Amino acid sequence: MIDTETHLRTVNVTRYIAPLREGGSLPAIAEADDDFLYVLKFRGAGQGPKALIAELIGGEVARLLGFKVPELVFANLDEAFGRTEPDEEIQDLLKVSEGLNLALHYLSGAITFDPTVTEVDSKLASQIVWLDCLLTNMDRTARNTNMLIWHKELWLIDHGASLYFHHSGQNWEDQALRPFALIKDHVLINQASELEEVDIAFKTILTDEKIKTIVSLLPDEWLTERSFETAEEQREMYFRFLSLRVANSQIFINEANNAREAVI
Repeated sequence: MIDTETHLRTVNVTRYIAPLREGGSLPAIAEADDDFLYVLKFRGAGQGPKALIAELIGGEVARLLGFKVPELVFANLDEAFGRTEPDEEIQDLLKVSEGLNLALHYLSGAITFDPTVTEVDSKLASQIVWLDCLLTNMDRTARNTNMLIWHKELWLIDHGASLYFHHSGQNWEDQALRPFALIKDHVLINQASELEEVDIAFKTILTDEKIKTIVSLLPDEWLTERSFETAEEQREMYFRFLSLRVANSQIFINEANNAREAVI
């Protein structure tokens, strides 16, 4: 079904197919009641709902900015699901993940992006670096690019390691205004020579209104941080964090430019 309020579809998981053990949070390939396959991310995994929050916000910001991102859907896991799963670790994960999870459309036949094989032009590289600076995404390195080539096009996946400020739960205002030092390890930093131009273009798209719309997608049941009295207060934190970073983007652009100059 289509949730007209959030504009994200909700599906019911019908079949657990296989774990993706290369992922630290043990995501899985699963089938849903719309007959599509998905990469299912579990709310009961290591980082809990915060990884799903980062995945949703990161993926939808990327989509808004024009990147190719697999469709994100809410994935409902019934309490009876997985009772016959023989692997105890997986069975435990399914049990603590009952309810609303997140899934990405499975790109069958996609191959991992290899920077030594596929060349990315300076504009696209700059766009991706800008995005990852905004989201503080530490997980787009040469070791683990989290990009796929599907039908000869570049797709961005796995934003669950973004927005890592929310794991500390403190001083988020200060962290919103900090440069992103880990950008020096970004797989595309060498090619990112058009950050200033990208910044102008992306700021016209990523308005406060658009950020608020994306943040409003977050389900109440994922917003469980005890330092907030209500789910809406926690949503407001994510909105203000992103709004501050966009408004002060020159901070992370300068850091990225310095990192690039150090390696070229």
